[in-house]
Amino acid sequence: MIGSVGTVHSEADRNWRIFLWFRVLFSARFYYPVMAVLFLDLGLSATQYTLLNVAWAAASLLADIPAGVLADRIGRKPLLVAAGCFMIAEMAILCVAPRNGGMVLFLFCLVNRILSGLAEGAASGADEAIVFDSLAESGREGEWHRVMEQLTRWQSTAFLVVMLLGGAVYAPGSVNWVLSLLGIHAHLDQATTLRFPLVLTLLSAVGVLLLALNFHEPTRHQPHSLEDPEGHRASSALGAFAFTLQAGRWLLGNPTALFVVCAGFVLDCVVRLFLVFSTSYFRLIEIPEIAFGVLGAAMGAIGLVVSPWIRRMVTTRSIGASFAIMTGVVFLGLVGVAFHPPYWGLLFGYLLWGAMTMIGFSVSTYLNQLVDSHHRATVLSFKGVTINLAYAGISLLFAWALHLVPGSNAQEQLGHAFGFLPFWLLLTCGILFFTFRKHLGLLTMRPDHSGQ
Repeated sequence: MIGSVGTVHSEADRNWRIFLWFRVLFSARFYYPVMAVLFLDLGLSATQYTLLNVAWAAASLLADIPAGVLADRIGRKPLLVAAGCFMIAEMAILCVAPRNGGMVLFLFCLVNRILSGLAEGAASGADEAIVFDSLAESGREGEWHRVMEQLTRWQSTAFLVVMLLGGAVYAPGSVNWVLSLLGIHAHLDQATTLRFPLVLTLLSAVGVLLLALNFHEPTRHQPHSLEDPEGHRASSALGAFAFTLQAGRWLLGNPTALFVVCAGFVLDCVVRLFLVFSTSYFRLIEIPEIAFGVLGAAMGAIGLVVSPWIRRMVTTRSIGASFAIMTGVVFLGLVGVAFHPPYWGLLFGYLLWGAMTMIGFSVSTYLNQLVDSHHRATVLSFKGVTINLAYAGISLLFAWALHLVPGSNAQEQLGHAFGFLPFWLLLTCGILFFTFRKHLGLLTMRPDHSGQ
């Protein structure tokens, strides 16, 4: 018996370590600091690039819930292995996409974005679920906040490295300078170096697959992997649909968990929208473009600073109090961004980046504490779907706002449109408060006592 307990503990710790590396490498996209520029330099138009982002969101949305159901029914590990395979395929096809290839280039990039969305959907929820179940199997559910704190620190450090290295290997000047220091007198041009961030990300994808293959599926999940309570086979469409409805009913019947999901997408979508335009915001507040990479890397360091404070917040404050604090931080950041003061307006951008870390940490911690093991990956997939839907919705509204506001150029219009965001946050938070006003008693209790 002692040996069995010791084995369970070691497997939980092993999954914990693998999860940290899995998440770090999965998010280590070295092309992120130059993503828009890279696709345009490949030969796409701005309209084509916008359509590709829509394709990514659609693929992720369509994959999220089915992947979550499969993770709950047949196991988490197969979905994580599939995510690794999708990531390798998406990067391989982008590495060989023909530059200035017209419609052929667009089709290559379209397949890349669809595979990327499928990878995101396959991993969504399954990676957290396999670790939380491992901890729960050994009675260590209370350590989940430590997992999230470590993950925040690891991802923040990795983001800093990725932003600096990805931007450096993309620029021919920096690559040729490093090569000259090594005694290699080459003169690489942009057509060559633009692939370097893609190759680095492909190597990360290989690491993701190897890590996924080394996860250990918790044994407590196995008895529920073949049939649902009504006797439907997990592999059947009817069984999968019934299981999805079952998880949906559970979520709708649990006001505390439902609030966490709703508050998460209300705050996440508006902050995410700003972060997508962060480099345009840097230009708006008169930051020189040469500093963009360094400033982006500094954003990653914010997670290192705020993660211990966030851990204390989620373990000592109620769910309602935590989200009230996050709402205040987001609102302050959005108001500052709306005024976009030159230079020191950078502080408001960093405030919103810190808020994004707070939101992800809190939603994951609270939701994993509230949901039962049999529906965990599916409910976490519901979270991913609502976040993507909310982001798509606010993106359309923001595009409409950009069309309405005055401005002689896109940059000036963007400065005016940022003023729409604080009002949108107040409106959506007001609706959220009105919807859950009858459950304030639950939301002001500590998470451990909020009930399921």
